[in-house]
Amino acid sequence: MMACASLASSRPSVFFCSPRPRASTPRPPHPVLRCSNPKSDFSHHTGKLENLIAHVQNPSSNVSIDQLESQVPMTGGAYDFKGATTSVTNEILSSPKRVTLVRHGLSSWNNENRIQGSSNLSILTDIGARQAEKCRDALTDISFDICFSSPISRAKSTAELIWHGRDKPLVFLDSLKEAHLFFLEGMTNADAKMKYPELYTTWREDPANFNVDGIYPVCKLWVTAREAWREILSSPGESFLVITHKSILRALICTALGLGPERQDSLSCFHEGMFRAVDVNNGGISVFTFNRRGEAILQSLNMTAHMYSNHIYHY
Repeated sequence: MMACASLASSRPSVFFCSPRPRASTPRPPHPVLRCSNPKSDFSHHTGKLENLIAHVQNPSSNVSIDQLESQVPMTGGAYDFKGATTSVTNEILSSPKRVTLVRHGLSSWNNENRIQGSSNLSILTDIGARQAEKCRDALTDISFDICFSSPISRAKSTAELIWHGRDKPLVFLDSLKEAHLFFLEGMTNADAKMKYPELYTTWREDPANFNVDGIYPVCKLWVTAREAWREILSSPGESFLVITHKSILRALICTALGLGPERQDSLSCFHEGMFRAVDVNNGGISVFTFNRRGEAILQSLNMTAHMYSNHIYHY
């Protein structure tokens, strides 16, 4: 038999299945519930929920979000629950945060189908500059406290165009740099595949195990992504703009969602290897919100309506 988990949607249910343990496998005993004073516990719990109900029914009530979160656990957008999501900070934030992620505009090496990595030689093209301007116009109604950017040329130029006209700080973080890909940087994908077939195939098919002299760029990327999240979310303010590169964006998205870079071949572990399963276009916009515990909720991924219209976002 198969144990199946359904993904709810408006479409017919999709099931991911894994073998059910054999009947002979002993099940762990049920935990023993111990209540020293059920009436007291119920009264205390009910008081918390009354505050929650009061806030939901009247958002202008005296019960603030901060007070509510200190009284009732919240995770995955649900109050009075905990453990559904993981914290990227492992510490309490000063306030809830919203982070808007943007990939840089089309670069010269994007256009030439070259491997970029951390090279500073790939620059923003005229098309990329127009894409950055479209991002600026699309985000014109969104208030940001700080803009964080990779200092690498193509991202830096994109950030300066998007941030033009705003008077808040523009900060460059080394933790937002792209993965270093050694001697592959600057090569066309066709040349890299021909000259280093085994290495290039690993980079494309199993990036978590891609390594040069024992250095694993994608695994290092996960470390720097977590560092970037901590730097961004510990900053003063509640709304941040982040401009960076495709691979580090993949790592930022996956680490926020508690996902690793490893490839998995089993459907029962489909959540473990997401590096190649996440894509962000040049100028693509993604949005996360974080509660005060540093737990993320992905609000939107790779929005590109502004690339093809005069769409202005409101969120």
